[in-house]
Amino acid sequence: MKKITLFWMRRDLRLEDNTALFYACQQENNVLPLFIFDTTILEELDDKKDARVAFIHQRLQQLKEALEAKGFSIWVKTGKPLEIFKQLVDENDIAAVYCNRDYEPYAISRDKAVNAFLKEKGIDFLDFKDQVIFEKDEILNESGDFYKVYTPYKNAWLKKFKAAPPTPLTPDLKRLHQSSPADFPSLRNLGFDETNISFPPLDIDKPLIRQYDNMRDFPAEDKTSHLGIHLRFGTLSIRKLALEAEKLNATFLSELVWREFFMMILYHHPQVVTESFKKKYDNIPWRNNEEEFNKWCAGKTGYPIVDAGMRELNTTGYMHNRVRMITASFLTKHLLIDWRWGEAYFAKKLLDYELASNNGNWQWAAGTGTDAQPYFRIFNPASQVKKFDKDLAYIKKWVPEYGTDQYPAPMIDHKLARERALETYKSALDK
Repeated sequence: MKKITLFWMRRDLRLEDNTALFYACQQENNVLPLFIFDTTILEELDDKKDARVAFIHQRLQQLKEALEAKGFSIWVKTGKPLEIFKQLVDENDIAAVYCNRDYEPYAISRDKAVNAFLKEKGIDFLDFKDQVIFEKDEILNESGDFYKVYTPYKNAWLKKFKAAPPTPLTPDLKRLHQSSPADFPSLRNLGFDETNISFPPLDIDKPLIRQYDNMRDFPAEDKTSHLGIHLRFGTLSIRKLALEAEKLNATFLSELVWREFFMMILYHHPQVVTESFKKKYDNIPWRNNEEEFNKWCAGKTGYPIVDAGMRELNTTGYMHNRVRMITASFLTKHLLIDWRWGEAYFAKKLLDYELASNNGNWQWAAGTGTDAQPYFRIFNPASQVKKFDKDLAYIKKWVPEYGTDQYPAPMIDHKLARERALETYKSALDK
């Protein structure tokens, strides 16, 4: 039996500029890509048309075809990762397992368990930095602690980035394991159906990114990159995108820094998944009215910019960045509904859902997070429309009944909601 090295793909669904694949092909022979549809994750997904599963499945199909055209293959398994590795080790002579690091709490515990098992069997488990430019402990303040405020973190990040720009890595695919085509599960085998949501192309639109700071706030223009899903699942290298962004637009690059800031916060402070970063904000007596929450989810609040955003999300799996802030502020401040409810809803719907960014942005909007907007900053949906959708083009696209008898009245008056939010937050924080 020939020794093989497994390259375990997770959030890095590409062959080019892939750190773990590069080092596996540099240091080993017979490198075989492996992807595991993790049933621990799949079983938590209520929607059997979850577009993200379809996206991963489609991408793996593309990789399989590209590899098989060159005489290689990819193993795609379904189950709990530790159980899959036990089976693979039992049936094959495995030299080592290479993968790229993930910083979410579940991923960390999963990798620890797999690593411990492989160690018992005398098999090396090697993991690498790949989905970020700078990870957990690479950007620290002068006292050696992680940054709690974004701007000094960004300044330190940019200084380090400019001093030593990352180098994209080209794996030597000739070191892959020659093998015949392997079994590949259908979506139906996985318990999922085809989606009618279309996926954004994997395309770094340079003219769009050059204009990003001028155009990003206008939802009708739709001048954002739509690259979030490609960063989430690693179909695009962050090194490639950051090097382009540095040349094209500082504001766009700073959005990539926000992504790493929130990943660093999650890694060092995993409690944020269920708790406010600022502990005293857990004293807020949220109203949590289910009927009001359902109206927000359905895009029937009577606030057209909020409703447009929620309908865009429900239909496409995407919501414009400016509108994400408005809808999150409305839920937490106007309706006084716990940010965790909104965060969980976005987690179900967003194609580009990423735990660190979703959590970080929701806590930012609610005022509960690190370096969040102050609780007394409450978006006025009407003035947001005047600034960013004054011709109502975005609203008319998603709320065609706006301006007719079919459109509901606002579910709460803005002035009353603002006063209630200020009073509720202030009294909770003064305790």
